[in-house]
Amino acid sequence: MKRSRSVALVMMGSGALVLSACEEQRVDANIFESVEQCIDAPGAIRSQCEAEYKVAAQQHAAVAPKYTDQAACEADFGAENCEVAPYQSEGGGSIFMPLMMGYMMGSMLGGRGGAFSQPLYRSADDAKNFRTADNRNVGANTGKTTVNRSAAGRPSTKAFTVSRGGFGNTARSYGSASS
Repeated sequence: MKRSRSVALVMMGSGALVLSACEEQRVDANIFESVEQCIDAPGAIRSQCEAEYKVAAQQHAAVAPKYTDQAACEADFGAENCEVAPYQSEGGGSIFMPLMMGYMMGSMLGGRGGAFSQPLYRSADDAKNFRTADNRNVGANTGKTTVNRSAAGRPSTKAFTVSRGGFGNTARSYGSASS
């Protein structure tokens, strides 16, 4: 009886260790709706605000969710919150993507990965929170904040279109820019 009791106590202790290991590390970040908001932040450097916005804007066309029709995009991001992508589908049709509603900038803790910058979006069903192109919620706060390490990484540039379902659903169709 003593032996099984000791095993049970050891197992209980290891369970707590496993659960604490599952918590994702957070990293420092700055979230802004515009370059002007960044420049107005305490300690901001204009050239850095402009450079990081430019990086996020350049990523926007490559990483934003893509839709084969404007109505589907607006269903996920709200009326008048979508734009025509700067390229067409293989069949020559328009591709739609959400408007960039802000950008995130910062640097990774521990020196791994260096600085990061990426575009942010707001979905129609949760318009107060910013989301990455990978649909990771980074919160509603602007200015200095912390985000999960996974949200701070470079967004995927793998092209995909959404033809039904919605932003963040499993109805994504990965592959070329046409569905």
